[in-house]
Amino acid sequence: MLKLYREGRQREVLELLEEVDADLAPWSAELAHFEACMHGSLGDADAALKVLQRASAAGAWWHESLLVEDDDLAVLRDRPELAELVKVSRERTANGVASWTVQLPDGDAAVAGVVVALHGAGQHAARAAQDWASVVGLGYALVAIDSSQLISTKFRTWFDRDLTVRDIAAALADLPEELRGLPVIAAGFSNGGRAALEWALTAGPVPVDGVILLGPSLRELPATAANPLSPATIFVGTEDNALAGVDRAADQLTSLGFDIVRIPGLNHTAPPDLADRLAQLLG
Repeated sequence: MLKLYREGRQREVLELLEEVDADLAPWSAELAHFEACMHGSLGDADAALKVLQRASAAGAWWHESLLVEDDDLAVLRDRPELAELVKVSRERTANGVASWTVQLPDGDAAVAGVVVALHGAGQHAARAAQDWASVVGLGYALVAIDSSQLISTKFRTWFDRDLTVRDIAAALADLPEELRGLPVIAAGFSNGGRAALEWALTAGPVPVDGVILLGPSLRELPATAANPLSPATIFVGTEDNALAGVDRAADQLTSLGFDIVRIPGLNHTAPPDLADRLAQLLG
């Protein structure tokens, strides 16, 4: 759907949304928002409003920014019905609970360090664990964290720095004793990549030794790094919508010691040869 949307083929997206699999029912709020955005981008305010109202009546909610700041829903900004949806969503908004998984290398060899992976917006720790799984074979423990921050009923992200620090600190405090004091590598994809970068540069909640990012969706960065970082690597595709932000910050990033690797033809996803690239950095 995202691919079609980026190509301006919203009506084809709407056709797909008419045949949503029943297994996606838990994501009804997120699908409704996407459907409303398709109608809104086509200028059909009534259809967009109807989709959101129907989902809200079934218990859905969205962070206020999704309703009032999304350009695709600009056609609704003067509608009193939107204000009512915002009011109801505020009353329902709640944070989730952070959780995490820890994977240890096989065998009795000493663990080389700990890679802490932050998922992208809308993803979960399971996806981060999948993307970064190869570090376990390189002798690193892998900690994949589920953000506590919800912007709709299921959509997790890392938009609040204080809550991000809290979530990471909770996961690190829960590490097995044998992992404490080892080198820490902050890792993340997309929104999680931005959060991992902010963690690495500010050393909050703890300093890290290195940072590896995949297609980070950047915002304003701290001016300096709290400590030297190695590795300090960003992988971003030439077809990735995050590339523009990385390019804008390129001078600052390189001054902080970052190596920016632009991968030809890659869109907003992990490189298919990520395992090989991680082996070169961490092996």
